[in-house]
Amino acid sequence: MSRFVLIKAVLGPIMRLMFRPRVEGAEHIPGDGPVILAGNHLTFIDSMILPLVCDRQVFFIGKDEYVTGKSLKGRLMAWFFTGVGMIPVDRDGGRGGVAALMTGRRVLEEGKVFGIYPEGTRSPDGRLYRGRTGIARLTLMTGAPVVPFAMIGTDKLQPGGAGMPRPGRVTVRFGEAMEFSRYEGMDRDRYVLRAVTDSVMAEVMRLSGQEYVDMYATKAKEAA
Repeated sequence: MSRFVLIKAVLGPIMRLMFRPRVEGAEHIPGDGPVILAGNHLTFIDSMILPLVCDRQVFFIGKDEYVTGKSLKGRLMAWFFTGVGMIPVDRDGGRGGVAALMTGRRVLEEGKVFGIYPEGTRSPDGRLYRGRTGIARLTLMTGAPVVPFAMIGTDKLQPGGAGMPRPGRVTVRFGEAMEFSRYEGMDRDRYVLRAVTDSVMAEVMRLSGQEYVDMYATKAKEAA
């Protein structure tokens, strides 16, 4: 039995009891082959809930600090996140973005599911911010379809993204798969990259019902 199957078997019932997730549109996730799951990011527990509501294992990039803790809590976090599919990358370095992109490409070329938050960081205020174009580069380089998703209500259970989440109901809503084969070979055209990214974010906004802000979340955090 793989660690992913074990985690779902052990923690799945606990998570369902605690968060009572309502999952909508899961049938839009292809049963095999590469696929990108792209959605909003409200709080820390998003990355715990998403892998547990999907039938297929979801691989995603995470901060390497999540798996380097030496305390009991740090070791448990490392066991959980690497078990459900997190791939640690030092994103703070100068080449962090390139490393994350190449990791995502490798996962997709292996025919797996890659999860990504195009905003690049958690929303500082519950609104949806401008997407970064790494999502567009991934779909154009690999041909993998994009399934947009929305996390709804997780920020109410864990405000600010810190501390123990409280029990409550969350919704994970998946939209129809989007494909961009018409832009094949144009993964270096910045206008195409922006158009693809914006179309994905527009669908995430529709699914989530969030207010959209046409600026990067990191800039909003710096200005706060």
